[in-house]
Amino acid sequence: MNIIVCVKQVPATNEVKMNKETNTIIREGIEAIINPFDTYAIEEGVRIKEKIGGKTTVLSMGIPSVVDLLKETMAVGIDEAVLLSDRTFAGADSLATSYALSMGIKKIGDYDLIVCGKQAMDGDTAQVGPGLAEKLGIPHTTYVRKIEEIKEGYIRCQRMTEDGYEVIEMPLPAVITVVKEINEPRLPSLKGMMRAKRAVVTVLTAKDIGADSDLCGLKGSPTQVVKTFVPVHDVQSEMIEGEPEEQAEKLAKKLLSMQFSTSDSTEVI
Repeated sequence: MNIIVCVKQVPATNEVKMNKETNTIIREGIEAIINPFDTYAIEEGVRIKEKIGGKTTVLSMGIPSVVDLLKETMAVGIDEAVLLSDRTFAGADSLATSYALSMGIKKIGDYDLIVCGKQAMDGDTAQVGPGLAEKLGIPHTTYVRKIEEIKEGYIRCQRMTEDGYEVIEMPLPAVITVVKEINEPRLPSLKGMMRAKRAVVTVLTAKDIGADSDLCGLKGSPTQVVKTFVPVHDVQSEMIEGEPEEQAEKLAKKLLSMQFSTSDSTEVI
């Protein structure tokens, strides 16, 4: 069973800076971590390998420093790591990212299952997993909370819904995106950390994977950020004194005087 786990680097802080010309996140010089949702995908990939055998490969797209983060995945059981790194990929939206990752996967070659976290904490679109499946022309299911059975050419899993879960059966190869309920990510072992320190991450450019530059990065992104801003919350509160009946009467008069205007920023307590 050949398993590919797609991961993303995200800022380790809420105080990110934006490039004013491209309206994209400036990732250089900012401490990064593996997207927390992707850690569950990593763990599930390793568990499947341990259960039925095979090989796990982690795949990411990002700046050169992501190499160090990918080595961390090898410390918890991932066998190989591949990084797509090229200025051509910069500024990609979810569609362009899905395309680049799909080309990277085609370059890697034989695979049975692709595992992704349900979404990235910096974008929250949850679109890359399904988009990747569409680019590769294979089935997918999202919000997987448990894999009930997996074997050559077949997978059955539980897909979390608002009211419970659905049981989904798919032929392999396929893509699944997982939620945090699926497992508990392990900590790296000393042996794993030593192995990761010596590991070599394969770095591929757009040319290496045969990607069309017109479909990558900002050029290949049909959706672009036009403006970013921090919302301003200017709420004034007023305390109403008195006994309950007196408070209710004062509140009613206050509301009537405001004429139920939705444009008024006063919050009455």
